Order: sequence, then C-alpha cells, then structure tokens
Amino acid sequence: MHRYLKVIVSTLAAATCAGDAIADDVNYFVPQLLGAQYTFITQIQNSLHSPYAGPLSLEPGGDHARSHTFGAYFGLPMTSRLSAYMDVEMFRGEGVSHSTGLGGLTNGDVIRGGGGSLGRGAYIARAFLTYDIPLGDKTTKVARKMDQLPGEQPDDRLSFKLGLMAVNDDFDQSRYANSTRTQFMNWSLFNSPAWDFAADTRGYTVGGLVTYVTGPWTWRYGIYQMPTQANGPDLEGPIDRANGQNAQLTWQRDPKSASVWLLAFENKARMGIYDDALLEAQETHTVPDIRADDRDGRHKFGAAAGIDLPLADDGDTGLFGRLAWNDGKTESFVFTEADRSASIGAQLAGTQWQRPRDRIAVAFAVNGLSPEHRNYLAAGGTGFTLGDGRLDYSTEQIGEAYYDLAVTSFAFVTTDIQLIHNPGYNRDRGPARVVGLRIHLEY
Repeated sequence: MHRYLKVIVSTLAAATCAGDAIADDVNYFVPQLLGAQYTFITQIQNSLHSPYAGPLSLEPGGDHARSHTFGAYFGLPMTSRLSAYMDVEMFRGEGVSHSTGLGGLTNGDVIRGGGGSLGRGAYIARAFLTYDIPLGDKTTKVARKMDQLPGEQPDDRLSFKLGLMAVNDDFDQSRYANSTRTQFMNWSLFNSPAWDFAADTRGYTVGGLVTYVTGPWTWRYGIYQMPTQANGPDLEGPIDRANGQNAQLTWQRDPKSASVWLLAFENKARMGIYDDALLEAQETHTVPDIRADDRDGRHKFGAAAGIDLPLADDGDTGLFGRLAWNDGKTESFVFTEADRSASIGAQLAGTQWQRPRDRIAVAFAVNGLSPEHRNYLAAGGTGFTLGDGRLDYSTEQIGEAYYDLAVTSFAFVTTDIQLIHNPGYNRDRGPARVVGLRIHLEY
C-alpha cells in the first residue's frame, strides 16, 4: 500500500499541470487528477416493535452510526484510444445495526458489517484499462470526471474495459438514483437489489467489459470474478470456475432524453441451495446453514429493467423506475438479500425557487424473497444481512425522501428520512424510521 501511496503523491503534482486537455492537445503518459471526494453520513434509527430478535436483526432499541468515505481518482492517457485509470479510496465507520437486518440497507456508502476484518487504511478500488475503436467520424466532447478523461469521444464506437472495477459503474445506471453520495442513500434505490452482481465485500471485482454504441442503442456485456463466499473479501479464480456474466441493452437518443434498459445476468459460484440446506437441517434436527451447503458450479440467474424520464430543467427534474427478479433458489451471494424488487421515484430541481443546484427527491421501493429463501429464514437460518431467528413473511416496503442543498459548487448538505415497513421481510417487526444527515465535498 505504501508503494501505491507514493505513486499517488507523485501524480498529484503532474495532474495539476495536465489540466483539462482535449483530444487535440493531450499530454500522453502524464497522469491527471480527475476528481476527489469526501462524504460523511450520520444516521439515527428509532426503536422498533420487536417481540423477538436474531443475530442479524435491526437493533430493537434503536441505533446511531456514522460513516466517512474518501476518494481520489486518476487517469492516464496512453494513446488516442488507450487510457488507464486508478482510484484510491478509504472507508471509516459503519451503518446502523451494523448494516444488517434489512434487504434495503439504509446507508449505501458503508461496507457491510462496518468492514468486518478488512483494513481501514487506503486501498486501490479500481485499476483498469480502456480502449476505444471509433466506428464513425462524429464525436462529442466529454468533460473531466471520475474515471473519464476529458476529450472527444466517438458517438459510435466499440469499447473495451479490463481490470479491477465496479460492475454497477456500467450497468443499471439511472440519472436520478445511482449515487448514494449525492442521491438516495438506501440500497434499494441506487441499484436493483435483486440484481446480485459480482463484487467483493468492498464492491469491486476483476473482469472485462465490451461496449458497442450505435445511434441510440448501447449494448454491453461483462464477465467478472465472483467472491469465494457470500459477501467475501477474496475473489475466486480462475474465472471459468466462478463468474458473474451481465448483458444489457440501453436505448437513449441523447444524454438529456429518456432512457430505457434491459439487463440479464447469470452467476456461477460456490453457492448453497436453500431447499437443500433446509432439508439437511430437518434430517439432523439442526438450524439450517446455507454456507454448509456451498458447492462449486451452482448457478443463479435473473433480469432487471429500468427507465429514466426527464421532464424539465434540462433533465434535472424527472422520474425513474426499476424492476428486477432472480430465481431465488441459490444463496444471495454479493449485493444484498432480495429476490424480487421494484422502485419508483422522482427528482425535482430547485430552479422554481431560484436554487437550480438544489435537489428534492422522493422514492418508494418494495423488496421480496423467493419461497425457498423465506422458508430458510423462517426455520432460523441466516444469510449475510438477514436472520431474525423466525419469520412472519411480508414484503419489505421502503420510502425515502431527501433535500440536497448546494452550499457551494463543491459542497453539499443533505437531510434524509427513510421509513421501512416489515424490516427484514418480517411483519412481526417494525416499522423502522431512520433520519440522516450527509455532507459531501467534491472536486
């Protein structure tokens, strides 16, 4: 890690000189600082009705937790088509109830369980290469931002991405519900919870992505390493033994118009099967343990769909929605414990009250479990976020609203409230209320 930090320090000086170069005036092999951020989130969870609790339940007496994340993002133009990127991040703190007891966790900026045995120092979050092949003469100028060098990007292109990355940087992207650091905080709203995409505990994996853009259509296919165990910090290898495959088709006429996307995924990993774990427990008169049933070569598949509908203010006011489903037979393995999910919401820009950079937004989400998954939990089984010891099943229903105040061009303060009925899919518990405050600084 010290070696990486020395590289970062040396690149900061060079990045200042690099500036916002464009394609015709690029300093190749000169690193650029593309951005940096700090986000602080504090949340208070109320006490809730709780006739019983298990090892992974929401704290019945309430809880208060804080989290801090830091990030610095670098890019290196190598040729007119080839670029390298590296992101350095650091996380401190935890979520309420140790980020357990819910399918839709309340703070998307935390690492589940407060990081567990993971170190709290700086780490390499992303390190990847991109290569673009133009398929036409028309280009669009793109600005400097996280993981995007400034310059001219071909409108029609074939692109490749290889290395350490986050799958949800490229799939299931919504203009209005995509970043827990600037938009909704709940896990059910910045991605589809039933989309169990490949990632380690911190949310990153190694793999490759192919993107084909022609006119309003964008096709993406990616294959990535899966973790060795559910919510695990280590990745399984080789990739033909365990992998997550994702394919998405997106239609969007231009960056400010409506967009619609369809996503399909299949995971192959050392996973358990809920019915098998439950049968073993019944035969041995024990509590079911999905981890004890883990076997190589198990499969999970599913699909998701989404829509963004800009209405006004150059698209800053608009609506969004998502739907997702997975088969629910094998172990929830990576993102969170949900087998069906749906969400809908709206964002309103502050233009009408002379605060054009402010945002107010509200959204609702519903998460569900497959029959196999709910039977496993009802028998006392636990996953990596759920385990009340018993279960009176109902869908988990979540509402969230926030106001994001732009203090300056680089500083934002957000007040947030979340109301959750049937936390952990259990109608015997809750409702839970969580109020939060977020401070976000960005460059």
